[in-house]
Amino acid sequence: MRAGGAYYPKLQVSVPFTPATGPRLLARPGKDAAAILHTLADGLIALCRQREASSVHATFLPKGQWDLLAAHGFMRRTDQQFHWINEGYSSFDNFTAALASRKRKTLKRERRDALAGGITVHWLTGSDLTEDVWDAFFAFYMETGSRKWGNPYLTRSFFSLIGQSMAERILLVMAKRNGRWIAGAINFIGGDTLFGRNWGALEHHPFLHFELCYYQAIDYAIAHGLARVEAGAQGEHKIARGYRPTMTYSAHYIADPGLRRAVADYLTRERDYIAAATEELAAAAPFRKYDTEE
Repeated sequence: MRAGGAYYPKLQVSVPFTPATGPRLLARPGKDAAAILHTLADGLIALCRQREASSVHATFLPKGQWDLLAAHGFMRRTDQQFHWINEGYSSFDNFTAALASRKRKTLKRERRDALAGGITVHWLTGSDLTEDVWDAFFAFYMETGSRKWGNPYLTRSFFSLIGQSMAERILLVMAKRNGRWIAGAINFIGGDTLFGRNWGALEHHPFLHFELCYYQAIDYAIAHGLARVEAGAQGEHKIARGYRPTMTYSAHYIADPGLRRAVADYLTRERDYIAAATEELAAAAPFRKYDTEE
């Protein structure tokens, strides 16, 4: 804007509000799939010019599509999330056995403290997702969303709609105390991944957020043979809970040559920083193989 340009309109290739990696260029598998993907990449640039948009942004790409778009002049950007990886664990205790002893003790203490005061945890899915349950979860969402994020955007009807259309792919982890729901976290069940999303609470209890969002998700993934848990974006605190830094990829085409050169220079330096930060954070993971004391 300072240079006299306009950022909007821009084109966005993504699943709205969903920071989960997946294919963004869609082609039916077959002998022509590669050619179709290259045609789609060219088509994005042509559409950008036709609409006189400033740019095209394809976010949370698989690495193969990231490289493909780069071959068509898109600039590459990296970032990181924190995922829990199932190494074939048979139980939560089997998972914690892989942690350094000091980290293992901390984790167990957090789980114990989270459920102090008579709190119980419940997994709700399918027919368990009644309108009363959604009423309770929406209250959590609005309370924590208004206080933490400032602008909760999901409506009460949204939760009823997903309950009607995909109840078997939803896991609500709900906490109850003195006969009433006090907190909850919503997860979506993929083919091999549990996707953690929103959480909220009406009462504050130490470590309850970690229990509902991270530890219960691990418990569920192990019990159902899922390969990983993606607990949303950001959060270096997840590393101490057994989640690992994982690279994410996005590709960006900017129409203006001057702005494109400036951004490309920045992204080169940013990729180096993200790579170094990911390596450093991986070294801080709580697993025994990273621990110098054991």
